[in-house]
Amino acid sequence: MAQKGILRTYLDIPVLQKIFAGLILGVIVGLVLGSLGYADAVKTYIKPFGDIFVRLLKMLVMPIVFASLVVGAASISPARLGRVGVKIVIYYLLTSAFAVTLGIIMARIFKPGLGLQLATGAKFQAKQAPSMVQTLLNIIPKNPFGALANGQVLPTIFFAIVLGIALTYLMNSKDEFVKDSANTLFKAINGLAEAMYKIVGGVMQYAPIGVFALIAYVMAEQGVKVVGQLAKVVVAVYLGLILQIVLVYFVLLKIFGLDPIKFIKKAKDAMITAFVTRSSSGTLPVTMRVADEEMGISKGIYSFTLPLGATINMDGTALYQGVCTFFIALAIGQHLTIGQQLTIVLTAVLASIGTAGVPGAGAIMLAMVLQSVGLPLTDPSVAAAYAMILGIDAILDMGRTMVNVTGDLTGTTIVAKTEGELDLSKWQ
Repeated sequence: MAQKGILRTYLDIPVLQKIFAGLILGVIVGLVLGSLGYADAVKTYIKPFGDIFVRLLKMLVMPIVFASLVVGAASISPARLGRVGVKIVIYYLLTSAFAVTLGIIMARIFKPGLGLQLATGAKFQAKQAPSMVQTLLNIIPKNPFGALANGQVLPTIFFAIVLGIALTYLMNSKDEFVKDSANTLFKAINGLAEAMYKIVGGVMQYAPIGVFALIAYVMAEQGVKVVGQLAKVVVAVYLGLILQIVLVYFVLLKIFGLDPIKFIKKAKDAMITAFVTRSSSGTLPVTMRVADEEMGISKGIYSFTLPLGATINMDGTALYQGVCTFFIALAIGQHLTIGQQLTIVLTAVLASIGTAGVPGAGAIMLAMVLQSVGLPLTDPSVAAAYAMILGIDAILDMGRTMVNVTGDLTGTTIVAKTEGELDLSKWQ
């Protein structure tokens, strides 16, 4: 009975607080034991608990990628894939591509992780990066089920999106048998996606222990120089997020004759809610109210573009993945080639379609981006660097979610203006 009480008490503590506590305890324990000469003991007896966490994450990545992308692609109704649909989808994809590119630029400027040398012993050996042409060709799988089984990310993403689009057309078929079959398959895959999200929730309850173990190992081996590198990550991400708002959203609003300052004043409620809740989906009711009452956007526009944006538009998450992938690569002494950087852009943009609008989902997708550039979590040094990012993920998640929602509102406002469905009297 006492054990049940302890477990219930543990589960009732917010995961964010537990992960942060695990991070702090890991830093303290790692520094103390490392300074006393017990770094090998930390590696032998504590680090395996972190390895368990990494294995659990690896278990989740491919099923989540496949199921969430199929559901995300299938959720776009063909009836809405007209002029409005094409405009908003192009906007979402282009701004996400710019965001991850901006993240890579920030990483190249700040070089977070450089000098950590987490790859102890034998130097980390990445596979020979394919050419850009070969990278593009490799997106199309010869065997989609083989790609899924072997953890090949880009081919799995391609197949999942194609399957999702096919399903959305079949679910609107006039043939009742075909329609029912497609709906059944969609429900099954959606059930798989929901089940995987549930498992993620369970794994995140173990995350504080995993983070504690991996951070303790890193601190025992590396010492205090890790802290400064993580600070670089936070600065690079937040500066990139600010530039995404100013250089992309503000410029686009200006191009379409809208005042960016007035936009920010109108959008502030949704932006603050997103920052605090760290959930695009959870913020959606506030975002829709802002679009309606503050911005004067037609319900026919925002009722389609905003839920779609909460599903497929993850500019902040894409930028974060660009910075964090570079941090992990540099931390293990691996310099990414131009081909690998292109792969980061492609993977992050395509993955944004399936990134669930819930707290921490970007961290799961980061594992997928790492896999796509030959930095699998199965490598201990990659796992250690990834755990460091997870320790500060909540801080990064607040900013990137706020930018995700700001991007949704920007795109929706621009589309409404071009369709003549924006009440301009509210912008005077």
